[in-house]
Amino acid sequence: MKNFFLLAVLIGLFVNTMQSQVTDLARLEFTYFPQGKSDNSFRRVRTFINVPIELNEDGYLVPGIGYRNVNLKLGDELPFSDLNLERYQSLTLSLGYTDKMKNDWRYVFQGGVIAASNFSGDLEREDFIFEGAAFLIKDKTDLDESNMGARPWRLILGLSYSTTAGRPFPLPIINYYREFAPKWSYAVGVPKSNVKYRFNDKQAVNVFVTLDGFFANIRGDIAFQNDPNDATVRVGENISMTTALSGLGYEYCFTKHLLFYVYGGWTIINDIRIRDKDANDIYTINDTNNIYARTGVKFKL
Repeated sequence: MKNFFLLAVLIGLFVNTMQSQVTDLARLEFTYFPQGKSDNSFRRVRTFINVPIELNEDGYLVPGIGYRNVNLKLGDELPFSDLNLERYQSLTLSLGYTDKMKNDWRYVFQGGVIAASNFSGDLEREDFIFEGAAFLIKDKTDLDESNMGARPWRLILGLSYSTTAGRPFPLPIINYYREFAPKWSYAVGVPKSNVKYRFNDKQAVNVFVTLDGFFANIRGDIAFQNDPNDATVRVGENISMTTALSGLGYEYCFTKHLLFYVYGGWTIINDIRIRDKDANDIYTINDTNNIYARTGVKFKL
């Protein structure tokens, strides 16, 4: 089960990046998870900017850069020193290309490299994550009821690959969006499924289920024993967080392209663990579900 949700999160994080290449030009976001039944907590600041460069009428080259800063406060007693294990950073460089095809389909190719680590000590090969994706988008969100009563919709299909997945094959991408009644819409897929209601052109609320998480290399590794009665020494080489979230969100549009959002709710899955070089879980830092909050601003097309 954990492996399934790990793969799902990896897909989800990648699809989120891919979709932002298509619709979001910039974002600044803060996330907070107080960890239940412990003195641990999780805080993250995330930002990115994408710069579409027009090559022809429908073709764009999209270079992008993203940064994440994770503060994992470890207040619980651990079988290893928490020195240099509380702060993680990641820097992402990506390059995408998109153009239109016949029948209103748009294709997108995306590649990127991520440096994700606690950045304590010298640079390591394990700090780097490589990823790539190819997918198709059919966007009919400009339809209106005068078009034979059709409701606006959008479909995304594709494949993605990341070296953190630990699998030698790409993983599927699917996301479907539809407006099913005046002021109402839904989206089904990865990383987020939701039902949204728009009060007006500026305000909307939604209920949702979504995936989140992070992955980072631990420079220098950590060696420890889980049980004092067990002499087996385990070596942790990376840290991974897998979360599935449910909750309620609110959005306010300052302009057509600039909006503020705030989301809050409860974690369905909350799994923070240390893993060895073969991606086996060797120590769980926290797996208790709890409340969470996320807020930010974004600039979109």
